[in-house]
Amino acid sequence: MLSTIGRAAKASGMTAPAPKPWIDAIAPYVPGRSAIDGGGKAIKLSSNESPLGTSPAAVAAFEAADRSLHRYPDASAAALREAIAAKYGLDPARVIYGTGSDEILHLAAGAFAGPGDEVLFVRYGFSVYPIAARRVGAEPVEAPDADYATDVDALLAAVTPNTRVVFVANPNNPTGTYTDRRELARLHAGLPGDVMLVVDQAYAEYLGQADDDGAFALAQVADNVLVTRTFSKIHGLAAERIGWGYGPAAAIAAMHKIRAPFNVTTAGQEAAIAALGDDGFVEASRAHNDKWRTWFEGEIAALAPQGLRAVPSKANFILVLFEGRVSAEQAYLALMERGYIVRWLPGQGLPHGLRITIGTEEEMRGLTPALRAIVGAGA
Repeated sequence: MLSTIGRAAKASGMTAPAPKPWIDAIAPYVPGRSAIDGGGKAIKLSSNESPLGTSPAAVAAFEAADRSLHRYPDASAAALREAIAAKYGLDPARVIYGTGSDEILHLAAGAFAGPGDEVLFVRYGFSVYPIAARRVGAEPVEAPDADYATDVDALLAAVTPNTRVVFVANPNNPTGTYTDRRELARLHAGLPGDVMLVVDQAYAEYLGQADDDGAFALAQVADNVLVTRTFSKIHGLAAERIGWGYGPAAAIAAMHKIRAPFNVTTAGQEAAIAALGDDGFVEASRAHNDKWRTWFEGEIAALAPQGLRAVPSKANFILVLFEGRVSAEQAYLALMERGYIVRWLPGQGLPHGLRITIGTEEEMRGLTPALRAIVGAGA
């Protein structure tokens, strides 16, 4: 029943509050599926999660953390910032933390862009970038790719006087492609000083030392470089949603002004600190990923006659392109029927692609014959 005020409002023809047009323009983020139709048991290879689970040290720290649930966590995350800084040789005062690296990406857009501004990224970039832009009223701008990889010349050509933020994921999600140190430095050198370059390194720990893209070195000396990372991937702390970033002091101070307070839980902070110290787990995860990514790339190469192609990846997943008789959608549905959930990406301009996380040995050895059968190459 309507109240007296409600009846009066309805009678007067008053309308409901309307979201801003830039909010209406957002295509919501769609995560990888976690279950198959019918709710049967499934192997999830859709969200780039750690196949080896979580560092035992991180699990122990999480379980031992103070469980005073009525107390807020340390709002400054001081111990976590110190641990990050010690690990990577950074200034702890220039470390920011958030609910996954997604929050840091949103903070970057929120601090440096707004209505009338542009946020630039490469085609087939992370789907959070246009959301972060539109959320603050800025216009997302997509630069052409170079065979699914970041094209530095195309990015620089797309810069206008309205450009305020440039997002580059390295390695890129969902393609897995990598921009080397020289190209990243060239991109930075070509940007105006008032444009913030955000290097999203969610998958950086899967790289070898020879593949350091130099982003941290740039962020230590440049006034317009921010690097973001996450504990969700190689550290296996996806459920706790912990990310962080490093950049110039003035930029970090501006982002702190709009950061959600108490955004990293007490147990999450303790687990992240322990994860940083477990080099053995990280090295084992990287070695596992290198081995089975290389193996899976070889399996996909063998399916080239059936129209399959793997985009070269340095992350913990492979983007498989379907350019033959069987479409990516058909393969996606057929794999689901067989109990494998992968990521089909029509919403990111990749209706012909499946992003497949590198799983355990058993999962990869099971997925491959299923895929061969689906494309008609035999079981």
